[in-house]
Amino acid sequence: MAKKTLCFDFGNSRLKCALLNGAEVKEERFIEGTATEVQDLLREFKPDRTILASVIQHDPALENILEEYGHFVKIGPETRFPITVPSGQAKTVGADRWAMLMAAKTMFPGQHNLVIGLGSCITFNFLDKFDKFLGGSISPGLMMRLKSLKDYTAGLPLVSPDWNFPLIGYDTRTNILSGVILGMAAEIDGVIDLYKTKYSKLNILITGGDIQFFVPHLKNTLISDPYLIYKGLYSISQQNA
Repeated sequence: MAKKTLCFDFGNSRLKCALLNGAEVKEERFIEGTATEVQDLLREFKPDRTILASVIQHDPALENILEEYGHFVKIGPETRFPITVPSGQAKTVGADRWAMLMAAKTMFPGQHNLVIGLGSCITFNFLDKFDKFLGGSISPGLMMRLKSLKDYTAGLPLVSPDWNFPLIGYDTRTNILSGVILGMAAEIDGVIDLYKTKYSKLNILITGGDIQFFVPHLKNTLISDPYLIYKGLYSISQQNA
């Protein structure tokens, strides 16, 4: 019988969790991350394992609760990964990036993989066919760019993200959406093209909370999976069971 794994993903913008039955995502929830809430989730889902990926300062009591429940993994310096990184750099790799890399390795072993995360930042993460994480790049994400237009100008508003807008904006809102989202889409496609000139065969995967706004505007063929981080967390949990 497949084991149930409760995966927690605490990012800069959102705190969320998902219950996986084996490697299949059964349910996702956005949460506040309180101790009471985590206890309620454990009672409701009764997982066999739990795992936490966090890039924020969360309540330390959460880890105690999950430790006491048993079969808990927190991604950190002691976590085992079948992936090598440049000497001395492992501690600087964020938990979310580890999860994306592990998902790509599990899905496409022995192949070049470029994994793109669209969250608070855009991250490009390149895992070569020898399971070496060579690095990538980081640039501002969607909300960071939208907020900067409001914060660093006298009259521009904060615009809510939307995938549906014209190339030629007809008012302030659509001008901002066209500029920010199409600009980011061109950036993503451009970076992908640079990787493709260097590596003739590679898988391109994209994930993150903002993928819905960009996939319709990207020219490159890629694998879009909003649950990629959870699948990577499951693989890490298996590796460190």
